[in-house]
Amino acid sequence: MTWTLVVPLKPLSRAKTRLSDAAGDGLRASLALAFAQDTVGAALASRWVRGVTVVTDDPLAGRELSALGARILPDSPGRGLNAALAHGALAVRGERPGAAVAAMNADLPALRTVELDLVLEAASGFSRAFLADAAGVGTTLLSAAPGADLAPAFGGPSRARHRASGAREIELAGVDSVRRDVDTALDLRAAVALGVGAHTRARLADMQGTAYTYDPETRAGSVLLDDGTPLPFDTAAFDAGGLRMLRPGQRVRIEVEGEGEQRRVVFVTLQTF
Repeated sequence: MTWTLVVPLKPLSRAKTRLSDAAGDGLRASLALAFAQDTVGAALASRWVRGVTVVTDDPLAGRELSALGARILPDSPGRGLNAALAHGALAVRGERPGAAVAAMNADLPALRTVELDLVLEAASGFSRAFLADAAGVGTTLLSAAPGADLAPAFGGPSRARHRASGAREIELAGVDSVRRDVDTALDLRAAVALGVGAHTRARLADMQGTAYTYDPETRAGSVLLDDGTPLPFDTAAFDAGGLRMLRPGQRVRIEVEGEGEQRRVVFVTLQTF
């Protein structure tokens, strides 16, 4: 059985707000997009995936995910996550009434295609099935075979709701990347430990470095990017990060502005993931 995946994505300006403390608002949106790109890219490579429909009103995300091969569907209901998923499933089956559909989170940056294959193979044995998240509270994937309603109930303790709705829980070992959604800095650290995709790696590289020099009198100094490029930071950038002290060699999270020789660090604080 092949599946069409329905993936919901909020406008990037409102996505992943719980990462604001770790990533800052400026980079939070770009991380949310990178998560979705790695999720969709890995899904499209699955032998059991016929296509991916992304339900989003974000124009940038729509362009980038369409370029990967996803179909973009506007979130015309505009009534939240579950309404968007039901809308996506209805659109898929409006074109192919016998389609097998599965809803999947857009924030699985460590997703491995081989592990998704295992989950979808297992889902093929049930009318409706779901996979719990790494915390064992939520859901990262919900499937509906041909003729079955998707009936999504994502959000919060959705594992219990999906089980109560009659969906069968997929109990598989070795599919950690399909369970690992990312909402917090702790989640992101766990995803990085699994091994995130290329888009997320690139975004993280843009926001990490190592303290290289620091003058406690001026509270200015420099950082080394992971490619060895030194970038200066001034007093304002140091103060913006809320630090009292910085030692050369410490890993830091940064925000950068400018291009070429004008590139500089405008925010520096200790790395939290």
